[in-house]
Amino acid sequence: MSIQAINVRNQFKGKVREILRGDVVSEVDVETPFGTVTSVITTRSVDELQLKVGSDVVALVKSTEVSIAKL
Repeated sequence: MSIQAINVRNQFKGKVREILRGDVVSEVDVETPFGTVTSVITTRSVDELQLKVGSDVVALVKSTEVSIAKL
């Protein structure tokens, strides 16, 4: 999978530093060159993206929302 184009301007490449799993939602900490970005996403999304500590990701920041794309 590759991202061809996206309209979110604030994109930060990084690695997953920590995942705090919950039953429904999980917190994903992403270490970037600019600091740590935390995203709260569904635990199902964590599983479907196969996110693990050390995974290469892009944190997509729009307003107060942070999305995650696996590289």
